[in-house]
Amino acid sequence: MASPKKYTSDITIIGGGIAGITIALDLLERGESRHITLIDAQGKEAFGGLAKGAFGGMMLVDTPLQRKSGIQDSAEIALRDWHNFADFGESDHWPRAWAKYYVEQVTAQVHDWVISLGLKFLPAVQWVERGLYHPGNSLPRYHILFGTAQYLIETLIARLHKAAEKGHLTLLFRHNVQNFIMNRDRIAGVEGLDISSDQPFSLLSETTVIAAGGIGGNLDKVRLHWPRHMGTPPTKILNGCHPTADGHMHDQVQQHDGQVTHLDKMWNYAAGVDHPKPAFENHGLSLVPTRSSLWLNHKGQRIGPQPLITGFDTNFLCEQVAKQEKPWTWHVMNWKIARRELAISGADHNPDLRKRRLLPMILKLLLADDELVRRMVAESKDFITADTLEELTAKMNGLTDKEYISADHLRQEIGQYDAQLTRGPKFHNDDQIRRIAQLRQWTGDRIRTCKYQKILDPKAGPLLAIRTHLISRKTLGGIQTNLDCAVLRTDGQPLPGLYAIGEAAGFGGGGASGKKSLEGTFLAGCILTARRAAEVIYNQKPD
Repeated sequence: MASPKKYTSDITIIGGGIAGITIALDLLERGESRHITLIDAQGKEAFGGLAKGAFGGMMLVDTPLQRKSGIQDSAEIALRDWHNFADFGESDHWPRAWAKYYVEQVTAQVHDWVISLGLKFLPAVQWVERGLYHPGNSLPRYHILFGTAQYLIETLIARLHKAAEKGHLTLLFRHNVQNFIMNRDRIAGVEGLDISSDQPFSLLSETTVIAAGGIGGNLDKVRLHWPRHMGTPPTKILNGCHPTADGHMHDQVQQHDGQVTHLDKMWNYAAGVDHPKPAFENHGLSLVPTRSSLWLNHKGQRIGPQPLITGFDTNFLCEQVAKQEKPWTWHVMNWKIARRELAISGADHNPDLRKRRLLPMILKLLLADDELVRRMVAESKDFITADTLEELTAKMNGLTDKEYISADHLRQEIGQYDAQLTRGPKFHNDDQIRRIAQLRQWTGDRIRTCKYQKILDPKAGPLLAIRTHLISRKTLGGIQTNLDCAVLRTDGQPLPGLYAIGEAAGFGGGGASGKKSLEGTFLAGCILTARRAAEVIYNQKPD
């Protein structure tokens, strides 16, 4: 093997996602004169990480857009909602501290910063994670970037290159960090492998920042840390992250007496489909499930007794799906429902938003354009259409190892639901229908939710069934940090020379969201923790 390449740097950042890019940019734009090296295991074309393909939603508090919409929000209300979902334990000092920091600082440190970059949010604030039984977001807080997170990443990378013109930044792509270098009790750099040349390298550094993401791309680790209350993990889980989000840096922190907490707290999604153009094994796409479809188990039976419907509690949806006998579930609807309600998370499947074409996007929403549905039916084996229920049932059974579903039983399940709708609102006695009525009270949901649409409506065909699996996404736990983003040892003291930000740190403190996220805390959490770490590291520079 060739002798190791040797580098030196003042500040090393591990990970080229949005957290790593943000801290590097923030340091340089503050006037940082020390040398910064940013390392990423992927190639230059993947610079930006998962955020490059993300939808771009952020949970923000008391913003001008909220006030313009008549939403009277505050940090106090947001923190109360946060605690309702988090279910913090007695020992969760730092997660609690980071939750408080988030609601108090996110608008100034994230919203205002994003606006200062020349970006905008869509004028309609969305209402997600309302809570199924216990309140979640008591008010709409989900702000969507105009241009998706992809436009944000492109803007940040362009600014980063400009800020680096003075020569204070080195980018090392296709460099896989494997170990820390120790100097007495201090982290003094990293060792790893240059994947391009298959040559080892070492990088000595005064300050090291972990921004390498969570464990969601490593399905073995996802299963290892599977939440106990969700039972046994499904035999098939789709990968909604990337294999480089493998949790290796978490392991390295633990080997050096660093604290890693709450890896059993995960933010997975309940409705993933196999990616039509997979980039790696088990690559999945996360659907935003339709509200007016029936969510069924492998036998075609409606999952219950609490019907599954999105918009209230994602964690609950994942728990119910994970407890089913088989790893797949079905969403049965008609074309009219799908064209109005179906969405797919991410930038790639929202081209008008990604390309900032506001008028076409609004028109397609108002007219319930079916371009996305047609695309998925053409590309994905998990999307099935049919003119009759018998034909649909046969095609559904054709995707599984045996004929689990009876057309007669499926007709009975759907017929009972449709009969509720036929009776009219005065006689609705179905929790899914009641929740649809609630969702439609908010303008942002009404435009994307059908008004009491029957499934076996002959005028709304053809019929459509979608086979879905649980899909991994975000790690809510992680490397424990204090409010300075310093990695903490098991004795509670900082591990000298080491910081962690973004998803690697559980978006702050090793688990700031607790058990459940209010959604939109991920992209914003990466920026918030990165900017806080930049502030701390910049102010600690030698005279």
